[in-house]
Amino acid sequence: MSFARNRDLRLPAPEEAPPGRPALAYEIPERHTVLGTALQGPYPEDFEVADFALGCFWGAERRFWQLPAGVWTTLTGFQGGYTPHPVDDEIRTGRTGHAETVRVVFDPAEITYERLLRLFWESHDPTQGFRQGNDVGTHVRSILFTHSPAQRAAAEQTRTRYQQALSAAGYGEITTEILAAEDHPFYPARAFHQQYLDKNPAGYCGIGGTGVELSTPFETNRGSSCPTGIAPAPDAKDT
Repeated sequence: MSFARNRDLRLPAPEEAPPGRPALAYEIPERHTVLGTALQGPYPEDFEVADFALGCFWGAERRFWQLPAGVWTTLTGFQGGYTPHPVDDEIRTGRTGHAETVRVVFDPAEITYERLLRLFWESHDPTQGFRQGNDVGTHVRSILFTHSPAQRAAAEQTRTRYQQALSAAGYGEITTEILAAEDHPFYPARAFHQQYLDKNPAGYCGIGGTGVELSTPFETNRGSSCPTGIAPAPDAKDT
């Protein structure tokens, strides 16, 4: 990934995107290396799907699978762009429009979507636009892809509350988009990116929170992954 200046970046127009392909260009592993569950399904009945883009998906995925209960599987991928079934080299150019995304399949009887939203907001700086710490590019922007009206309502409500908390702490405006998942297909990343920090425990983790908490009446336990704050690294990782 190049270190282009954040202010010079922009999302591509649809006509600028590579044409892509009709199907995935690589194989996806069948099972999650930590949870042992199916990455692409079938998923248990009554479970829900939630998609979160919050910067480098290596560290983001680990935050969700480390939650103490309720998360059935996690899967890294790309969402929010134009190119069907993109590959790494295309995404790295910024021309596909995709963001690195973590798909979370969870049991709503054990964990609420609002609990996942709290982890999302507190695990990154949602005011940075096309940047997250050391990582710069449109592919590391902040997005919530919602799968139901209830998810959208919760996403909007928590964004408002977190903006109030961030403003009180001296931060700027949240740049997080809230988009309908049905309008933005999710394309799984190649095997190398799935549960990357389980296979490479000392690997690069480029996400970290602001230290500002989301005031919420929901559960307060948080998974532990990267330390609070942006993890320092001499170089940003490539997609």
